[in-house]
Amino acid sequence: MFRSLRFRLPALFLAGAALAGVVSTIISIGLFQDYTEDRLRAELRREARGLTILYAEEAERAIGAGGTALRLSRATRRFEQASGSQIYYVGLRIFFSQGSGLRALPEDTVQWKDGGIRTFEFTPPGAKRRFLAVSSPLRLGPREAYLGAIVVAKPTAELRDRWQTLIERLLLAGLVGIAVAAALAWYLSRRITKPVEALAEAANKIADGRYDIEVPRVSSRDEIGHLSARFGEMAARLQEAEELERNFLMTVSHELRTPLTAIRGHVEALREGVARDEASRNESLGVIAAEAARLERLVGDVLDLAKLDSRRFTLRREEVDMGRLLENAYSTFAEEARRRRIDYRQVIEARPVIVADGDRVLQIISNLLSNAFRWTPDGGRVELALGQENGTISVAVQDSGPGIPKDDVDRIFRPFWSRDGLGTGLGLAIARELATAHGGHILLESEPGRGARFQLVLPAMPVDGGS
Repeated sequence: MFRSLRFRLPALFLAGAALAGVVSTIISIGLFQDYTEDRLRAELRREARGLTILYAEEAERAIGAGGTALRLSRATRRFEQASGSQIYYVGLRIFFSQGSGLRALPEDTVQWKDGGIRTFEFTPPGAKRRFLAVSSPLRLGPREAYLGAIVVAKPTAELRDRWQTLIERLLLAGLVGIAVAAALAWYLSRRITKPVEALAEAANKIADGRYDIEVPRVSSRDEIGHLSARFGEMAARLQEAEELERNFLMTVSHELRTPLTAIRGHVEALREGVARDEASRNESLGVIAAEAARLERLVGDVLDLAKLDSRRFTLRREEVDMGRLLENAYSTFAEEARRRRIDYRQVIEARPVIVADGDRVLQIISNLLSNAFRWTPDGGRVELALGQENGTISVAVQDSGPGIPKDDVDRIFRPFWSRDGLGTGLGLAIARELATAHGGHILLESEPGRGARFQLVLPAMPVDGGS
């Protein structure tokens, strides 16, 4: 369970959210600490300056009369109750005998004689808590000496209380955020893992050899949707490959059985003396030779395809007169064209000489012509043309057969595939692989009912052959 994608995705999502929350909380607390401390110090400075002015005025009166000191005492207590601050005095004793309400501090608590405003922390006499304080020097006139300093202080625990309140609220917000993140993570993980699990189940079935499965369709256009679409194509290809393999075995079995049956029959006839005269023996030997050549071609096609797929073949490098090679290919099918009354033509517009494997190029053209004659009806038309343009040479084979449907255009060059289920389906596959090995390619133009045109395109410059 803990190794499954359904668990790991939301777990990673929550871990990232929790880590981000912890980092943001730490940063927020640090910023809030700095902010509240700065605010508190500014607040204490304002209070200290205001109280210094007030006590300076009262101090002038207190020196000569004592009545105002009582009013100042009440004002001090009210101010402490309203602000939460405590007011202290450090310096010469000018207030204490008159009930000012100020708390006395030792003179060494803070430096006040130089007239500077200072912020500091201290523990008042008899107290256990630390205070954050601001001292503001006190004097009776601009040119008078400083008499002491008014100290306004607040417990540092007040800052901690504020931070604690912030932490509690952040924790509450974090819990709510984690709950929302968990719900979102669960929802997103389900959307991601559900099609992945379906694809994994389909992959297990394919691994067991079951290709006729229904691949789950994903409507999204993201990577999961693309994976599902490509997986469906792969499953269809595998199913098609399995079907092609079965058809190939059946076809090859039939193709092998037919000549072997003929060869065995004529051999038995020769052994039993059925063919007594010279003409009968020669006829039987001719059939045996023809069927043996047919077997040789079939086995050669299978071996060629295996070598091409594994890249275990070698192209010879020799000068090839394409005009003469085209004439040889043309003459090979001339007798079949005459017998079937096919309008068979060759058009040679150029006679280039290239460096290639002449036998392999002839094999490509022969395979294209064989395919054209196979699908061209008696009395039809087949044209073989040679041209040269823009650094390439082209050999076109055009027939007047039924044409190739659009759905079959992509499959026509696949090994073991045949439109009518007859034949081995190797000729065009071998032709395309050989063309690629020569650095060229084969183009196909076809419309149903208007025949097909295969065009072999090769570079006029020599290329390195495969090995």
